[in-house]
Amino acid sequence: MKKIVLGCLIAVGMAWSGAASAQSDYPTLSQLNQRLQRIGSNASAELKSLTKTPGGKDVWVLKVGTGDKDLKPAIAVVGGVEGFHVLSVELATRFAEDLISRHASALENTTFYIFPNMSPDAYEQYHASLKYERRGNAASVDHDRDGKAGENGYTDLNGDGYITWMRVEDPMGDYMLSKEDDRVLVKADRSKGEAGKYFVYKESKDDDQDGNFAEDLQEGIAFNKSLTYKFPVFQPLAGDIPVSQPESRAMLDYLFDQWNIFAFVTFSPANNLSSPLKYNAGEARKRVVTSILEKDQAINAMVSGIYNETVSQKPYQQTNQGTDGDFFQWAYFHFARLSYSTPAYWTPEYKGKSNPEANYLAWADSLGWKDVFVPWKEISHPDFPGKKVEVGGIKPFVMHNPPFEKVEKIAEEHTDFILKLAEMQPKLQVQNLKIESLGNGLTRVSLDLFNNSPLPTHSEMGERSRWLRKIRVDLNAPADRVISGEKIQLIDSIDAFGKSSLSWIIRGKGDVSIKAGAPHVGFINATFKL
Repeated sequence: MKKIVLGCLIAVGMAWSGAASAQSDYPTLSQLNQRLQRIGSNASAELKSLTKTPGGKDVWVLKVGTGDKDLKPAIAVVGGVEGFHVLSVELATRFAEDLISRHASALENTTFYIFPNMSPDAYEQYHASLKYERRGNAASVDHDRDGKAGENGYTDLNGDGYITWMRVEDPMGDYMLSKEDDRVLVKADRSKGEAGKYFVYKESKDDDQDGNFAEDLQEGIAFNKSLTYKFPVFQPLAGDIPVSQPESRAMLDYLFDQWNIFAFVTFSPANNLSSPLKYNAGEARKRVVTSILEKDQAINAMVSGIYNETVSQKPYQQTNQGTDGDFFQWAYFHFARLSYSTPAYWTPEYKGKSNPEANYLAWADSLGWKDVFVPWKEISHPDFPGKKVEVGGIKPFVMHNPPFEKVEKIAEEHTDFILKLAEMQPKLQVQNLKIESLGNGLTRVSLDLFNNSPLPTHSEMGERSRWLRKIRVDLNAPADRVISGEKIQLIDSIDAFGKSSLSWIIRGKGDVSIKAGAPHVGFINATFKL
């Protein structure tokens, strides 16, 4: 699809972020699409619909840059990999707005591919009359494999418009009230002699009378559970095969044409920024590698340090460093790029609470927030005759997404981080050029191809997978004049602040030149006189 133009170009100085901040809540899909179209009307941005979801919604990509965008090193910024993480969509969109309105100079050397919302079908649930943390798209799927699709989803048992939890009082139950907050339920630890008191289920009924609850949701495949790395076979929301949906297929097809991407920043529940991944030698040696490689771990730790210096909020018990079939891990293990992910927001640690839900409620109470918890209330449930059943719990979305008025600062800090990462992109330079006359019309040309960057030109995973294109050095001289050295040379990788030494012996006089680089590193040209 060609770039959408709405008439006149938006002025560079227009404060889109300020306009977005005037809202009191996260945007609807319609509002989001209007903002994306405004961005796409700018001269340095191109807006394209990759595909339509099963629900008929556009999956957009923004290409932001100057000149020949696909020939500059690039960063991909991805939001909405989880439909309930509405903050991620806002952060990716604001990043695009801020690039154009306040950081245009960053576009001189770097291209940005921005995927604002990879789960628009699920995102829409935030603004629906029935609110729950949805992950799947609108495809019709038989999750419990009983021959019928979506016949046992959630049920709003108390009619409040939220899907929370139901607890069923039973001496054989495996949950008990938390000692930190009796509004919260935790698993009883049998090894400590703790007795359970409740069975806990998502708010639902056993519509198909198979003894299970909410096992066949009225939603389809989750983008962030259906990619190729450690694909969770036969699990609900994953699909029968990886990359089975139009959203994931269209995005991956697009990415495989973008050789210039050197790094990803994904806004998702996974986190390897405030806490970097750890290298495991045994897992790194497996046929299917399941550990970050050793050199890449060092890079992750360095980038993590920059993130923690840039982003003021510190994580609370953040242990999610990737789940099976997710996008963030695919970008590293299968696409071989540097890949970073952050939720961008955590509930602050409050008074040493060890349980995340108890911690959240204590923090919300301290701020006087009253609209984050549904008090437990007894209901009559058709599937539990004679038993006490109560519905309640923390409302959907609130633990993953801050109040909208807090988004502006979060967005500013994460924009700053991404721009710092862009400044670190590999930078090739010619150093130590020597032109020596050897007599008899022969000249030796020697130089160091230097990477003036704290990042190597290739991730270690990129070297191992051979997916990233190697650095190519072309000598522009007739073949019969090149006595020693190759006209075309390939370099596997150049370390951070490292070099590769090259030399040729050339017959004759005049100008010769070299071109060196790779799409994700950029290209340089140098001319010298013999």
